[in-house]
Amino acid sequence: MAPVRIGVLASGGGSNLGALLAYFAQPEHAAVAQVVMVASDRADAGALDRARARDIPAHVINAPADGDAICALLKSHNVSLVVLAGYLKLVPAQVVRGWPGRMLNVHPSLLPAFGGPGMYGGRVHAAVIAAGVRTSGVTVHFVDEVFDRGAIAAQQAVPVFEQDTAADVAARVLQAEHALLPRVVEAVAGGQLTLLADGRVTGQLLSIPS
Repeated sequence: MAPVRIGVLASGGGSNLGALLAYFAQPEHAAVAQVVMVASDRADAGALDRARARDIPAHVINAPADGDAICALLKSHNVSLVVLAGYLKLVPAQVVRGWPGRMLNVHPSLLPAFGGPGMYGGRVHAAVIAAGVRTSGVTVHFVDEVFDRGAIAAQQAVPVFEQDTAADVAARVLQAEHALLPRVVEAVAGGQLTLLADGRVTGQLLSIPS
């Protein structure tokens, strides 16, 4: 069976994209899935440079609200699984409907805590520190039409210490993102994790990073 074709959407430097590329470069994982295109709403996004360095097609999304254009772009590369890796725009409804149960997002908190519009990057970690909580983490979830609301595929907790700054939490969470996201993507690509029509997630990861 041919590897599942992954399209990645990213808005920033693309460190999670880098983790995906490194993971699926390993032969045992490459047989399951491959990143075949990367797109960004920012022409200067580092994620595009990472893609070009690997000779992976890189595209700029000039109109992030134009669902038809995004659908056409993904279909032009025969993408069957979409991964949002630091993509900050709301994905248009027609794109979500076009890849039901085949679109994943990584979020730097344990959803539903510290999620929703405007909660991304450093804002999330600053909110965690301000709230005084002692556990944060990473969520990988299926994408629906509302920011950070889709069914949760997997989560990984990380500790928050009393002396931590937002930057400390960010570094710890990012490391967890890099470990968890590729495994969840592989599990969905390989059919170990599935989003059912009623919104429930069935299956489990074969391995969860410690």
